[in-house]
This record gives sequence, structure tokens and C-alpha cells, in this order.
Amino acid sequence: MSKNRGVIVVDTERCKGCGLCIVACPLHLLTLSDKAVNMKGYSFAIQAEWERCNGCTSCAVVCPDACISVYRKREDVEGVK
Repeated sequence: MSKNRGVIVVDTERCKGCGLCIVACPLHLLTLSDKAVNMKGYSFAIQAEWERCNGCTSCAVVCPDACISVYRKREDVEGVK
């Protein structure tokens, strides 16, 4: 059996920290950076929990600046029939 895994890539220099992606994520995996800002002074979105993302692309769809890309990878799950 296989499972979809997702990886979210945020263009941190274009992200203005509006938070729409955070609200849109059904698994609540995104947050705003609290330690770093981009060149414009905005906190940017980051993926807080890497292992749980299923690649649904909800975050990328709602991003008004199109600075989120989602990549999917199908992984085989051992021990599951």
C-alpha cells in the first residue's frame, strides 16, 4: 500500500504573512515564522510538521501571491495490507 506525502515550499521573499494558508490547511501544518523575517520585514509561512503533510494543495490555492508550491511523493507503507 502507498501513501501520499507532501512538501510545501514557500518563496519566503514574496510571502507577506497574510495567514490565509494557515487557515486553509486542513491538517494545521503551517505557521508564521517567529524568529525570521524576509527582506520586506514580514514574517513568512513555514511548514511546522513535515511528516503529516498529504499534499492537498489547499495552502497553495488560497495564496494571493502564488508563493507556495506543493510537491507530492507517493511512498510505500510497510506492514500495511
